[in-house]
Amino acid sequence: MASTLDIAPFRTACYVKSVHHLRDLPPDQGLEVAISGRSNAGKSTALNAICQQNALARVSKTPGRTQQLVFFDIPPTTDRFLVDLPGYGYAKVPKDLQAHWQAFLDRYFAERQALKGLVVVMDIRHPLKEYDRQMLGYAVSRGLPAHAILTKADKLGRGAQGNAMLAIRKEMTAEYGDAVSVQLFSGESKQGVDEARQVIGGWLDL
Repeated sequence: MASTLDIAPFRTACYVKSVHHLRDLPPDQGLEVAISGRSNAGKSTALNAICQQNALARVSKTPGRTQQLVFFDIPPTTDRFLVDLPGYGYAKVPKDLQAHWQAFLDRYFAERQALKGLVVVMDIRHPLKEYDRQMLGYAVSRGLPAHAILTKADKLGRGAQGNAMLAIRKEMTAEYGDAVSVQLFSGESKQGVDEARQVIGGWLDL
């Protein structure tokens, strides 16, 4: 089926604010989709590819670079957001900062009414780590839809991609039922970009 999603809003997505405390969150209205991913899973590259922008989200080789909730507005409305979540998974992140984000995300997922879905970005070669399961658990416990993007698929051959996808889907179905969908993705080759954009655009009612 041909895509009917207008990608223009994604192309004009823009930075709004970075949030380190609950009190600084934008008003709890409109629609927003959270994007999570462990350090170096390819989250920033995926965001940039989905929005057809080169530098919307910073791409860094420094683990844990995203240390705030970063809000990006999706025009032309002022109440549609992509929310880039902190990506951890490295021992280099201070324990007190990890504790802060644990408490912050607990309340964000439990209370944020504008939140309509979660995208979990996972390196296809290293999927379903503890952080990924924590994020998926947040969504499932809240009754939110979740979508797993298996990045860096271009690093594997076609057969290996398919095998990895089947294995990951089977494991997620066993743990989360049909609450989590999954797809292959590559920011380099642009594989799966349209599919990811359709999922997010549907949640944001674009």
